[in-house]
Amino acid sequence: MLKSHSYNLPPLPYQYNELEPYISAEQLRIHYEKHHNSYANGANGILNSLNQARISDIDINLKGMLKELAFNIGGFKLHSLFWKNLTPAKKSEKMPHGEVFKILEEEFGSFERFKEEFNKAAVSAEGAGWAALAYDGEIKKPLLMQIEKHNVNIYPTFKILMVLDMFEHAYYIDYKNDKSKYVDGFWNIIDWEEVENRFRN
Repeated sequence: MLKSHSYNLPPLPYQYNELEPYISAEQLRIHYEKHHNSYANGANGILNSLNQARISDIDINLKGMLKELAFNIGGFKLHSLFWKNLTPAKKSEKMPHGEVFKILEEEFGSFERFKEEFNKAAVSAEGAGWAALAYDGEIKKPLLMQIEKHNVNIYPTFKILMVLDMFEHAYYIDYKNDKSKYVDGFWNIIDWEEVENRFRN
């Protein structure tokens, strides 16, 4: 019998109302309970179908299933990263420190220049996607990623330090179609300690 494992929602590191006024309790609850959970369920359903096909020796549309599996696993994993790089505004240090601050200053020239480029990457993400700060340990360089969907334009093996969800489901209740205002609010609730931990580990 093949082993059966499943993806489960990680607990949020704060209460639903603790990211206000930048992300409302209603927005966060729907985003987490409905959308993040749908990616977990989607991935689990496909894994179960693959498992059943192997047990019963049934031919399947493997190409289509793997494409859908990558989308759902990508959505699940990116959301899990997203929740953890957020923190209530009263706890956010508003700027990075330590090694992350140094590498951003070295690469972008200033923290403000990094913010400007990150904002542009976020707002111009096509349709549904993510803006991310990643790090290539091979060349010791931080790079921006503009991820489409959950799994396109990702740099393989790069360490993801920080992500911002740019799907409409992440901001529409609070900001309607004003993506720029949503992105501006993001800078008030970043957990830079978590970003630093990801860089170091």
